[in-house]
Amino acid sequence: MTLPPALVQPYQGYAYAYPHKSTYRPIEPPVSLRDAWRNEPSKRFLYVHVPFCEMRCGFCNLFTLVNPDEDLTKAYLAALTREAEVTADAVGITEPPVQMAFGGGTPTWLRPRELDQLFDLLDRRFRAAPHDCPTAVETSPKTATDDRLTILKDRGVQRISIGVQSFDEAEAKAMGRPQKTADVEAALDRIRTQEFRALNVDLIYGAANQTLTSFGYSIRQALRWQPEEVYLYPLYVRPRTGLHGRADVWDAQRLDLYRHGRDMLLSEGYSQISMRHFRKGPDLGGEYTCQEDGMIGLGPGARSYTRDLHYAMDFAVSRAAVLGVLRRYIAKDRPDFDQIDHGIRLGRSDRMRRYLLKSLLNREGLNAARFESLFGLSAQDAFPELRQLASANLLTMGPTLQLTHAGLERSDAIGPWLYSPGVTQRMEAFAPA
Repeated sequence: MTLPPALVQPYQGYAYAYPHKSTYRPIEPPVSLRDAWRNEPSKRFLYVHVPFCEMRCGFCNLFTLVNPDEDLTKAYLAALTREAEVTADAVGITEPPVQMAFGGGTPTWLRPRELDQLFDLLDRRFRAAPHDCPTAVETSPKTATDDRLTILKDRGVQRISIGVQSFDEAEAKAMGRPQKTADVEAALDRIRTQEFRALNVDLIYGAANQTLTSFGYSIRQALRWQPEEVYLYPLYVRPRTGLHGRADVWDAQRLDLYRHGRDMLLSEGYSQISMRHFRKGPDLGGEYTCQEDGMIGLGPGARSYTRDLHYAMDFAVSRAAVLGVLRRYIAKDRPDFDQIDHGIRLGRSDRMRRYLLKSLLNREGLNAARFESLFGLSAQDAFPELRQLASANLLTMGPTLQLTHAGLERSDAIGPWLYSPGVTQRMEAFAPA
């Protein structure tokens, strides 16, 4: 197998979104929410960002603030309420979202009464009740307390995702995430006691002191709780994070660890959904299709997108910069939330690339006929690179274009390889605060 030179290094960047938020820039003049969402499909995903955690892990570059005081949390929730009310009025809510998720940060950082208030707000303004649409909530070992989990269960949340990363304390510490394995195990016990329909466990591979044996141990430990889903994330070291500047190139180690973990999960009856995602059991994802349906994001750190406009507040990582963004968010009055002033417009080429990437990087692949019906030409004609992938045995052609196992394991190279030159230039020019 001869790889295109750009794909030799398998770990280049996590292509979870296209275009990435680092491509967002000020929009002049600003666009009103009502204009942005006019004539958009009514099927939507609702995402709520809670930008608070009890600690920032060494690998984390998410928009989050560690241990905010109670006054800041209250002010944030008040601003989130204003944003939700303005957004619901402008977008026009004719039916509930088809899917909902709470991320961060750590949503369960919120106190039980604050979680209740947040659920009430979303039900009132968006007709969004977890009993009525698939809902996922992220948690952490320290915040997965009985009182919080009881609220989530009573509200109808189906899926709980917990970032464990490693059951080996030395490995976790090397990743910049000091934790006690006993605390992790107790949290998993509490989650399972509540009998949520799906438990997801996140694990990370690529720590400096990690071996096939130790990674296999973490996977076996996770399987003791019979999670319906497992995500295996490669360790990335990004600017402004605690590990930045401390890592060498370690692609061979990560690839060996990935293959070991993948094979273990497949042997245990899990299906591979993407390079990272493994599932055993029903899909609770609902009717949402990210290639074609819109997303409404609430809170700084949340992305929103229509077919041709993606937007969010400006992105920050350092504590001072995150705090600055949060203060600007909290200071916003209702009219301010009706204006989109930071994002990126997608022309036809980038809409095609987004559809391709969001399809191809999942195991189910790209429906060739659907692509052609939407864009008026075949994916192979639009993207000659696909033939190179097929020649390298990374892709199978046909009615459905699917990455092979060799292609899936290079998802973090194939994704960036397919970015448009303009998007790549914007990403390279971005320097996170």
